[in-house]
Amino acid sequence: MKPTLLLSLTMMLYPLQAIAQTAAEFAQIWDKEHVSNKLPSNVRHKDLLKDLEDLKKLELKVDEVGKSAQGREIFQIQWGKGPMRVFLWSQMHGDEPTATSALMDMFAVLQNNRDKEWVKLIENKLTIRAVPMLNPDGAEVYQRRSSQGIDINRDARNLVTPEARLLKSLRDSWEPEIGFNLHNQQALTTAGKTSKQAAISFLVVFGDEAKTLTTGLERNRRIVVAMYQALSNFIPGHIGRYGDDWTPTAFGDNFSSWGTPVILIETGAIYGKDEMFLVRMNFIAFLTAMKLLADGSYSRFDPNEYELIPNNTSGRIVNFVFRNATVIDRVKPQNLLIADIGLVTERRRAEMAQPTTIRQIGDLSAINGLEEYDTRDFFVTGRIQSLKQGNFGELLFYKKDRAINWASTDIEAEFPPDAVFSLGKWVKGEGVVKKLN
Repeated sequence: MKPTLLLSLTMMLYPLQAIAQTAAEFAQIWDKEHVSNKLPSNVRHKDLLKDLEDLKKLELKVDEVGKSAQGREIFQIQWGKGPMRVFLWSQMHGDEPTATSALMDMFAVLQNNRDKEWVKLIENKLTIRAVPMLNPDGAEVYQRRSSQGIDINRDARNLVTPEARLLKSLRDSWEPEIGFNLHNQQALTTAGKTSKQAAISFLVVFGDEAKTLTTGLERNRRIVVAMYQALSNFIPGHIGRYGDDWTPTAFGDNFSSWGTPVILIETGAIYGKDEMFLVRMNFIAFLTAMKLLADGSYSRFDPNEYELIPNNTSGRIVNFVFRNATVIDRVKPQNLLIADIGLVTERRRAEMAQPTTIRQIGDLSAINGLEEYDTRDFFVTGRIQSLKQGNFGELLFYKKDRAINWASTDIEAEFPPDAVFSLGKWVKGEGVVKKLN
């Protein structure tokens, strides 16, 4: 029996009705009460400062706990008064912002609903601390690394960066009982051996190379199974399990080694859904976990089912595939090539244009595109660069019944193309080239 089918059957038979109802309730609450109002990739440090001021107005405890290498303030939010210490941190990679917005929503909802019984339970059982936007310098320019050019998530041992030193000191001084390491993964990551994007991936992070399973890590497996099942109400088949290779310099691995067992949550993408949808999924996952920790109901879940969550895979999809194109090299137009063209989009802020590059040209029958087009009736040539791997995915399309002087020095003006694909969209002739999916 396939693992995904077994999980589906388990979800039907296992006594999880309360969790499914809670997931639906959390989704409705987010729809009505979320405070994030900007696409996460467009959020800068100044936006976070405003959001934190709004949380302060709700009487949440928000403290500046350090500064980045360039002097930007780093904050910690605290809520609850219970004995179990829960620690979350987000955006240690500056271009991985989704969870930062979801944290703002979670804290606002908890504070605004303190009269609800389920919130009272969480408040009395847990103390939750979170550091949103650990890497504000990277967030400001939307890059992975810090302003010192260092990957903070590979600085857990050397502690060269002030951001890494701060994160370790916050853990060491408080010794939380569970940690949530919040990231974004590549948008073209797939869940298992499928073409479905992994919108969310989970990992219970081991604290040693031998992958010793501790009591805390077994608890975390149960929690991940519950979050998986909760999110499967909304994104079935789009949830994966992140690779568990031991990384001795990474914070998640070291947190678990230092005594704070970590759950990694990686947000990917899902075609046709915007960033706010993924904020909503994070919010549901967070509150599902908090409720489980507060009422102890995570013990109902079988930790062995964690192994049934499909592993992340890559290389199975691209953003765009143009099938059966007749590729023209304008330097040697007599050398015609019939091939598929696969394009991928670069990670950028939503407010910015997203250039594409050519991932592969050839027989792409084993690769699926999030969008696919039938180009058998067209000559295709490069708008800016020749069509080869690594070059810009800027494409000109000409119907095959036209006579074109491929040696023209200004081909686009002298021979206007029937369609132009630029920056990941049709800027001319949309619909002229038949879409396949």
